Amino acid sequence: MDLNFTSEELAFRAEIHQWVAENLPQDISHKVHNALRLSKDDLQRWAKILGKQGWHGWAWPKQFGGPGWNAVQRHLFEEECALAGAPRIVPFGPVMVAPVIMAFGTPEQQQRHLPGIMSGDVWWSQGYSEPGSGSDLASVKTRAERQGDKYVVNGQKTWTTLGQYGDWIFCLVRTDSSVKPQAGISFLLIDMKSPGVTVRPIIMLDGEHEVNEVFFDNVEVPVENLVGEENKGWTYAKYLLAHERTNIADVNRAKRELERLKRIARAEGLLDDVRFRDQIALLEVDIVALEMMVLRVLSAEKSGKQSLDVAGLLKIRGSEIQQRYTELMMLAAGPYALPFIQEAMEAGWQGDYVGAAHCPPLASHYFNYRKTTIYGGSNEVQRNIVAQTVLG
Repeated sequence: MDLNFTSEELAFRAEIHQWVAENLPQDISHKVHNALRLSKDDLQRWAKILGKQGWHGWAWPKQFGGPGWNAVQRHLFEEECALAGAPRIVPFGPVMVAPVIMAFGTPEQQQRHLPGIMSGDVWWSQGYSEPGSGSDLASVKTRAERQGDKYVVNGQKTWTTLGQYGDWIFCLVRTDSSVKPQAGISFLLIDMKSPGVTVRPIIMLDGEHEVNEVFFDNVEVPVENLVGEENKGWTYAKYLLAHERTNIADVNRAKRELERLKRIARAEGLLDDVRFRDQIALLEVDIVALEMMVLRVLSAEKSGKQSLDVAGLLKIRGSEIQQRYTELMMLAAGPYALPFIQEAMEAGWQGDYVGAAHCPPLASHYFNYRKTTIYGGSNEVQRNIVAQTVLG
């Protein structure tokens, strides 16, 4: 295992660094560095900038229009974007459904859907979780009944992130109830403008409309929107989840937020406090350890060896680190972080607040990140999976 970057990789990093510096809009970077609210326009503007460069699908092979970067190049691209203050790319299209369509979709599905994902023009949502079927996805109840050349879909999905913007949604649906749960699930692509699709907001702890309920009432879906084989959707779902949980680790964002924590601590005069400095050091050690775990996976992939089955571990540690840095920011600001001012998440807000300018958004950021140890498969469930698949 070689964790040192080659001269070619360092040159590649410098090229990415320069391109991002020249192309990332400064108003978006300002919002990201200060944890302010990002609009749909902000997210899609950056996606389209990447799309014009052919980088919105930065992990795609050349045969599907991607840059064909290796694992290390992809990591360096993600790191340079994160450190520059680029928004986290909404993963549902380029990171989740695209690899499934590439691996299991028909040529017609690939030609129809991949260009819109790469360009950033088409917004995808994820239809996995249901009431009572969160981490236990095998128990999904949303049903798709085959009627000639179409499926008729009825049911409900929940926690659909940014589903209010969705053009399309990829869904796990039950197509056979007579077999064991995992064996009766199919993977459908559904146009969210179809009659019978209703999106209802769920307002989160921080007051934001980030997630939704999605209802399907006799929604007609053409049979050609079935990915792969009927009743084999569980295989495709697991393939996708490996991408999701690795993505959730988000070590590059953690490195950027560590620097933000240090800026806040410095402004609050806490870098001279030995105990608080120790807490920052402990967090930094954990981030470095997470990065080493990510680089181990990349090293194995780059050398052609069996990739390490540590998606669950990456998700567990990454989500805990994300919660920890929001907690330390709150502690650094002390009582000034306590007022919950939702309007402070808006760039340019000029309302009244106490303390320094970095204080008003902290409570909202802290509340939002309570979610990280639950979504993508709760950490309790992930620990069970790690115990079975990694420890044996």
